[in-house]
Amino acid sequence: MMAVSEVNLDDYSVYSHLSDEELVQIAVERSLCEKLHEDPLPSTVPFEPIGLDPDWRRPDPLRHRAYDPSSRPPPLDLPCVHQCVKPPNSLSQFLYEAPRSQLSPLQSLIINGDAAALMALVRQSFGGLMEPDNEGWIALHEASFYGQLQCLAILIKAYPDSVNRCTLKSQTALLLAAGRGNVSCVDFLLKNGASPNIFNKERETPLFAACENPSEDIVALLLRSGAQVNRCSLQGTSALHEACRHGQLKLCRLLLEAGGDLRIKNIYGIQSFFIAAQHGHTDIIKLLAGEGADINEQAGDGASPLFEACKNGHVCGVNALLILKADANLSMKSGLLPLHVAIQKKHSRIVSLLIPVTSRVRIQHSGISPLHIAAENNSDDIMELLIKSGFDVNSKLSEDRSKMYKDRRSTPLYFSVYNGNLQATKMLLEAGADPNLDVFNALLIAVQLGRMDMAVLLLKYGANVNAQISPQLSWFPAALLLKIESLPMFKLLLDNGCDAQPCFNCPYGQKSHPALSPALRPIEEMRHSREAPPPSCLHFCEAVSSSSFCLAAGPIISLLLDYVSHVCLCSRLLEVLESRSDWVDIRLKALPPHPLMQLCRLEIRRLVGVQRLKLICTLPLPTRLICFLNHNTTPHSPEVPLF
Repeated sequence: MMAVSEVNLDDYSVYSHLSDEELVQIAVERSLCEKLHEDPLPSTVPFEPIGLDPDWRRPDPLRHRAYDPSSRPPPLDLPCVHQCVKPPNSLSQFLYEAPRSQLSPLQSLIINGDAAALMALVRQSFGGLMEPDNEGWIALHEASFYGQLQCLAILIKAYPDSVNRCTLKSQTALLLAAGRGNVSCVDFLLKNGASPNIFNKERETPLFAACENPSEDIVALLLRSGAQVNRCSLQGTSALHEACRHGQLKLCRLLLEAGGDLRIKNIYGIQSFFIAAQHGHTDIIKLLAGEGADINEQAGDGASPLFEACKNGHVCGVNALLILKADANLSMKSGLLPLHVAIQKKHSRIVSLLIPVTSRVRIQHSGISPLHIAAENNSDDIMELLIKSGFDVNSKLSEDRSKMYKDRRSTPLYFSVYNGNLQATKMLLEAGADPNLDVFNALLIAVQLGRMDMAVLLLKYGANVNAQISPQLSWFPAALLLKIESLPMFKLLLDNGCDAQPCFNCPYGQKSHPALSPALRPIEEMRHSREAPPPSCLHFCEAVSSSSFCLAAGPIISLLLDYVSHVCLCSRLLEVLESRSDWVDIRLKALPPHPLMQLCRLEIRRLVGVQRLKLICTLPLPTRLICFLNHNTTPHSPEVPLF
């Protein structure tokens, strides 16, 4: 018999030629030698340290990453209990006691690799070694999971028929050892009759586990022992799928050489090549393509390998796929192309790769321009790239896609204004975007947000200052309704041609007005609701007499009077002005006769036209006169920009 000291027990290959009986004897001798150095008292049983979570050592195969070899626990430094003074059978009695800690003494014994104590139990014919716990685990499963080869050898020698025994989740000792990366245990189990094709309740085999937590040595052992390379899990996932997911090039080669099928699909219609592209494993992409993989095979939702690589930002993977002539114009069932998702995820380098190979016709058929996505996601750098590449800044969403938004938006400009992105808005307008294409005018959004800078920019590029909301909410311009409390915004709109005349058109005139309908109170509901239109349109006198704006009503009316000629205030507006003594002058301002200068200014502005008002400042006229025509009493006022 070979002495323990003569064998390098860390290298299983050194003693792989020994018989099972010799292995067991070596294990016992090694354990006894270690005990003599560590503790003068023999046959000690370690306690389990407090706080160890039993679930930590038993990953659930339902969860992927179930067999993470990196989670193999370090050797536990467990305190020992001195030999009991009771008769020899006290050891069995102790092991049968219900443990207070989370792991039983038997489990702790195996975790520590105490082969001597385990051998003592075997010699005593201790029945607890084959008794399953509440998860169906026996001592053999513990030894395999923790990679305790000596304990495993003892148990297989004592109970050879247990080699393929399963836990409640149908896990064999071989599957547990393979999933944990315990090479020597896998080799020993295979040589002692373990079947490589018994699967757990998720139909995951030891080969699947060895690929899920990659181990080349274990995969090679299993394949040599007859493991079925194309056996799939309940999810339809094969070992090759897992090897591709983890980027294991050598494993992929091993599996392909053993007959691995490239065309196996999981329940989502995904092949191995798709997985490799999804995770950006360029070497595997090239390998599988060389083996005949379909580089354009689409998943159940229509996603192509290129689409997934673009979505996940794998620049090298995308480049490799394009070199292999992957089709950049295969769309998802939703109609989105790889270019769309690359923009959505803000992968600018991938966008630059896709632009030259993406069909503009296919983009048009998708119902959404890349510019829409760039604008919605505030991707200014990508937007600039798309504009330089010639994408239409006035492209509209398809009817179906527009209906996905309550406001029925349709242009990239609307998205940028809605997001308050001044830089993107300016970029689009400078590239020729029309601010008047949406059902709900972009200027109204800027006004509603109170963005003076945005409103100035839109007006500069021709936004319709008199745009109405559909369905119509008021008899006067909607822009005035949306920001009625802001005098600076009011003045900006009026200076740029907003029609003030309808504000004084009241069907009741000097007659008594009916009480306000509850549907018209408060006015805020009217201004912010675009879904439920009011029973009737709102008149200006009704809006300004609301309790929300009664304090600002006087200055608002006074400002409006500067932009109209002869008007007659209705009884409700008079009532509002009479509510405060300091508004008497405003009432007088409305009475005729009106100053000739005011009437001349109004007539000149009418003749010039709304769209050309911004050109008044270019006329060869004195600065003071230009300021007068523009209603600027204080030139270069920051509140009232001059174009």
